[in-house]
Amino acid sequence: MKDKSKVIFGNEIPEKVYKKAVKSKKKYMKKFGDDSNVNYPVIVRKNPVIGDSLGVQDIRLEDGVSPEEFDREKGIIVGNIRMGFGHYRISMAMASAAKALGYTPYWLDLNSFPETTCTKLISYQNDLYSLGSRLSRFKLFNKFVWEPVNYEGFRALSYNATDQKNAELMVPVFKNIPKDIPLIGTHVWPAQAAVHADMKYVVNAIPDNWPMALHFAEGAVHTIQCRNAYQGYKILNGMQKEKVNKPMPNDALVYTGHYIDHELVSNIDYDCAKRMERKANNKPMRFLLTIGGAGAQKEIFEAIIQYLLPLIRAKKAALYVNVGDYKNVWEDIRKEVPEVKDVAVEHFDDFAAASQFAQDAIDGDVEGVHAFYHKDIFEAVYITNLLMRSCDVLVTKPSELAFYPVPKLFIRRVGKHEMWGAIHSAEMGEGTLECRDIPHTLQMLDIFLQDDHMLGMMCDAIKQNNSIGLYDGAYNVVKLAMSLKD
Repeated sequence: MKDKSKVIFGNEIPEKVYKKAVKSKKKYMKKFGDDSNVNYPVIVRKNPVIGDSLGVQDIRLEDGVSPEEFDREKGIIVGNIRMGFGHYRISMAMASAAKALGYTPYWLDLNSFPETTCTKLISYQNDLYSLGSRLSRFKLFNKFVWEPVNYEGFRALSYNATDQKNAELMVPVFKNIPKDIPLIGTHVWPAQAAVHADMKYVVNAIPDNWPMALHFAEGAVHTIQCRNAYQGYKILNGMQKEKVNKPMPNDALVYTGHYIDHELVSNIDYDCAKRMERKANNKPMRFLLTIGGAGAQKEIFEAIIQYLLPLIRAKKAALYVNVGDYKNVWEDIRKEVPEVKDVAVEHFDDFAAASQFAQDAIDGDVEGVHAFYHKDIFEAVYITNLLMRSCDVLVTKPSELAFYPVPKLFIRRVGKHEMWGAIHSAEMGEGTLECRDIPHTLQMLDIFLQDDHMLGMMCDAIKQNNSIGLYDGAYNVVKLAMSLKD
């Protein structure tokens, strides 16, 4: 196998860059150890949270008798990492689509095996990324460090060369996983690691629509959610500054559409009709806030909650707040906006009850503020998906949620690459422009609340987009992965 850090899609990497990549791998081997000769055992067991709903089986590196066996005919592996919620959410969409199509999804989280060099490396880099996200609230750091790194730094082929070399340290995790089961990577590291580990059928589901070499896993089939990103990836646009690069082969890059869960796609028309019905009947307008743990946008969410409280008391608005697995974020909100506790119901660490609330809310009435916190990462992520069906407007940064079929109000991004999610969503008619400050965010809230024009336009756009298959990306990725076996 050729060295994937020396040549990327036919483009030779300068010797200086290659030596830097080799040095990076050696540094991490010294820091976290070399487990290339370790024989990690593998068992398969049903995921306790999304095992029934999404059919997910967990792949674990543990001794003992496996409760389940790999399905070599209908099995498909979803390779991911815990880095924020985004990659987990995309993985859930793939698992949901796989189950709907009659396949068995296996969940492989490379950031969940603390004894391995692989997880130690990923956790270390994840911590650095989280630190950058937190510091991005400071304007000078954001302007001169964070946005340039996320926009141009990750774009460079030199970055991919280093990533490919580091991914060689992740191979031991795959030693006892069957090589003939298709794998979908919802982050580039699982896709790169799978290719290095000689997995036969690998699909690399790229999350972002700003073309970056960060997302390359040569040897895998790369899928993208948006047509406007196709040419940028095809020609490796700007990935070696002004140099004209050799393009990706046609069979290495495929447009699929948005990666969305079957449960959401199959109910688009019904859920949009319920939104407009609530609006026509003057029911409280429901806003869903998804808040990460980095805290980069905490002041924006606090301003939104403060602004909406009088409208919530007047039963003109209602609010869902999901703080994921960061209970401290909710506690901070209660300190900064103490009045919220008078109208808030806390749905904490009882996923069955929270799920029932989300289901009942689709056809029922909702008032006040409903806060959600779950210690389990699967519950923390998936409750947002369940709440999406009954919300009227999702308030989020333009990350992976930018592609979901629900009316969206976009707040300030965290990383310049995310701005293209808001641009794409606005062009498709189902999301607002990115509101870069609090006054414009509150203005957009008012526009949604004052009449039904904005909401109606977005619901119509979502239904139209659905009719042309825009939200069928997860189905298409799964079909593509399984077709590689043929």
